[in-house]
Amino acid sequence: MALSPVFQIVSFDEVPGWSRDHHAAAYAAFRRSAFHVLSKPYRTGALGVEFSAFADAYADARACEGGDAKAFFQRHFVPARIIPDDRPSGFVTGFYEPEVEASPVRTDRFSVPLLARPADLVDVDDANRPAGMDPYLAFARQAPQGLVEYFDRRAIEQGALAGQGLEIAWLADPVDAFFVHVQGAARLLMTDGSLRRVTYAAKTGQRFTGPGGVLAELGEIPLEKVTMQSIRAWFKANAHRVNEILWRNRSYIFFREAAVEEAELGPIAAAKVPLTPGRSIAVDRLLHTFGTPFFIDAPTLTAFDGAPFRRLMIAQDTGSAITGPARGDLFAGSGFAAGEIAGVVRNAADFFALLPRGLASGAVS
Repeated sequence: MALSPVFQIVSFDEVPGWSRDHHAAAYAAFRRSAFHVLSKPYRTGALGVEFSAFADAYADARACEGGDAKAFFQRHFVPARIIPDDRPSGFVTGFYEPEVEASPVRTDRFSVPLLARPADLVDVDDANRPAGMDPYLAFARQAPQGLVEYFDRRAIEQGALAGQGLEIAWLADPVDAFFVHVQGAARLLMTDGSLRRVTYAAKTGQRFTGPGGVLAELGEIPLEKVTMQSIRAWFKANAHRVNEILWRNRSYIFFREAAVEEAELGPIAAAKVPLTPGRSIAVDRLLHTFGTPFFIDAPTLTAFDGAPFRRLMIAQDTGSAITGPARGDLFAGSGFAAGEIAGVVRNAADFFALLPRGLASGAVS
């Protein structure tokens, strides 16, 4: 597969902030992927960054827990600026793992369920998609007459799946539950004092419609002021309109329970390794190859530590809203403080992919 011309080779000296970054944190995240690929390789993305080209770097990372991380990346990789077709620079947003109170049983206070994957939810692709079904849909419902579009958010929240025993846990607030859906994972602070984690298992498959866009369209919040915080504030002030807005998003997420093995790390995401706060990035998995290091230069983003964001990140997750070669979602961590960071990240950014040296000769310089 040929390497895409969106990659333009540069030197490490041309990557703003490269020498001042804390490369060891990114190395630790990269090393987690290095061990995972021993059991299941990552798929090569459409931009041509071949998974096989990472073999030497992965082997080196597995053999050495510490060492000079900056030298490691410079030894195995060459930076390439990504030149997007449709805008002068890339764009980053933020995501996090919410922490919410939850009950193992329904009560008067805890009445909003997080659901497990239903038995009648079927993965759909070109091989089994019925004629006339929206080609976007990757999931469907097995009905007596065959595969049909799955129940949407409104139908499910009005009881379409009631009585099947799918409830993993119950939350108190429908808005909290919705943001758990948006993030695709959560730590549950159970009423018995235990800590549990849920993570993405599947979804109904309809297109995602964000409440921020809906509220901007309705003139409720100016588009430039849409953040997670401003959306939550609007819902708090307009509790009677929560369903009206949230049901505009037909997509619904199903969850599975996951272990909380290392409290400082996030959930296991699409690349099948725990996310590292401030060092894991979600990318367009159709275009990019998981495990690829990306240096993100976002000088207007200061929410993480008060300084312009210039960090090496590792591609370890994806999302339906993350589309394009220079589009990323930065993992901020778990809990309230991480949510305060993630909720305000909407910044222009330059993306520098670190390409394995064996591929660099195929990029434009």
